[in-house]
Amino acid sequence: MSQCQIFSSAEITSLRKNGKILRGCLQEVSSRVKPGITTKELDRIAETYIRDHGGKPGFLGYNGYEATLCTSVNDEIVHGIPGAYVLQEGDIVSLDCGVILDGLNTDACVTVGVGQIDPGTQKFLDDVSKTLEDVLKLLVKEGMQTGSISAFIELSLRREGYSPVRGLTGHGLGKELHQFPDIPNVGQAHTGPSLPLHTLIAIEPIASLGSDSFLQDDDGWTLRTADGSLACHFEHTVLIEQDHCEIIA
Repeated sequence: MSQCQIFSSAEITSLRKNGKILRGCLQEVSSRVKPGITTKELDRIAETYIRDHGGKPGFLGYNGYEATLCTSVNDEIVHGIPGAYVLQEGDIVSLDCGVILDGLNTDACVTVGVGQIDPGTQKFLDDVSKTLEDVLKLLVKEGMQTGSISAFIELSLRREGYSPVRGLTGHGLGKELHQFPDIPNVGQAHTGPSLPLHTLIAIEPIASLGSDSFLQDDDGWTLRTADGSLACHFEHTVLIEQDHCEIIA
């Protein structure tokens, strides 16, 4: 798909139901994060929640992926596969999840601390989360060019001393989990495609405390920082409106 998908009123109603499931799922999983729980247990909680509320896990089976969540711990940036790892006091974990309802996708992520975390690490999470909230509040609306969103994210992250991770982007979504347009976390203002009314995009600042380069693990999915520095990831699915955006998930 090389153009933005535009959604009807009926589809928007469905997307709102979808987003409510995904928001509730991430709230439930986040509340269960504690030292001693495995990432696989968190994955089971997420799958059960989504199915119990009438949705379908959006990541499970996507390009062969075998889980409901991506659980990326510490220096893992994205696509961490849930498994036997036991979360430790002071870890951070990104919880990335998607839901399918009525054939439409949503996608969202939060990064949370495990037990008590270092104050500097908490500031890192708070700053990246605030970057997402600020760009949605200040810029994302009908007619905005994607490059302006990217430039805002890059400037905000660099101002705080963080590295936006190049090569990992936000994206359009709807009938497909990833579709036009891409929304990088680095860019130049007043460039890129303009966002039409009632399209759906996922915006996801992804940052590290060190290098913006990454390596892929042997599992073929997990991406981690090249220098072992901490990484975090926040994401909302939003619907483009005339003078604002609506957070769907």
